[in-house]
Amino acid sequence: MRSSADAARLRFGQVLVCVFLVSLIGCRPRLHYFPEGDVQTGIASWYGGEFHGRKTSSREIYDMHDLTAAHNTLPLGTLVVVTNLNNGKSVTVRINDRGPFVKNRAIDLSYAAAKAIDLVGPGTAPVRIEVLSKESPPPKFPAYSVQVGAFVSRENAEALKKNLEKTYAGVGISSFRTANQIYHRVRLKAATRYEAEELAGKLAVQGLTAIIFEEK
Repeated sequence: MRSSADAARLRFGQVLVCVFLVSLIGCRPRLHYFPEGDVQTGIASWYGGEFHGRKTSSREIYDMHDLTAAHNTLPLGTLVVVTNLNNGKSVTVRINDRGPFVKNRAIDLSYAAAKAIDLVGPGTAPVRIEVLSKESPPPKFPAYSVQVGAFVSRENAEALKKNLEKTYAGVGISSFRTANQIYHRVRLKAATRYEAEELAGKLAVQGLTAIIFEEK
């Protein structure tokens, strides 16, 4: 029979294992994808005057009076019908920006789109988002990369690259010049966003800071 001290040590070990597993889960970056199919439900918000005239993720200039919207995963240029589930009003918008960047929100509408479905006053509302597949341009599938470091010293970048190549494929260095400096970025290639997320999670467990980039 185990002594009380042995039992205590066993319980302590089980707790340590649980903590370790939780920490691994916590290191994994979380990304929210558009669900399978062409319909999503969630909370919509809107953005207006403070962004009017600024460049969007599609490199268009944001016009709050156009029927556009920001979504985090739908391809830019996608047309969607957004229906306010509180009143049944609908509007068709074109995705030309990324967002929203507030937790648990699905889409950010332009001022004009929000006004069309009576969303301006409340600020948010539950909506249904339906993709107009036939009217939207064919989706593009961008490549991704996971950046692990950016160095002024090329030698430091080469050292990290060499170390990562022991475990990972597709490790490379890309350099870019600012007005005053050249930086050497160590990146791992990923074919899909899911693969990039998996890589970032593994790197985080190793104590490395990983940033996911969508290649243009």
